[in-house]
Amino acid sequence: MIKILSLLALVLITSHSFSQVIGRVNKKTKEFTVAANQKIDYRVFGYQLGDTTSRKMILFSTHDDVKENYNKCPLGSYFDTDKMTQGDKIIYLGPYGPFGKMQYVTWDGKKTIFFMKKTAFEIK
Repeated sequence: MIKILSLLALVLITSHSFSQVIGRVNKKTKEFTVAANQKIDYRVFGYQLGDTTSRKMILFSTHDDVKENYNKCPLGSYFDTDKMTQGDKIIYLGPYGPFGKMQYVTWDGKKTIFFMKKTAFEIK
């Protein structure tokens, strides 16, 4: 019995540590943010369509591929949302299957829709 409970606890802890919840959506404002200096390793893309085989539009990552926008994401590659151009923001528009529908809004009002896996963010 103890072995089963220990195995179950290990599975729960391990499955939680592999999830990549790196972003947060403010429940009131619907604004999406990624905090700086997280203690987890992550690489999360936003896609042009609600499909991971579609064009990669934006990247949030702890890896060096951010520096040169290695993936050539039109909305850019960032370590966190504080590194985005001042005045730019990301707004959560709602669920779309296993994705969240997001809108990147630039400081001058240009809007671009993209989709991010729901496992990459939480709504609080």
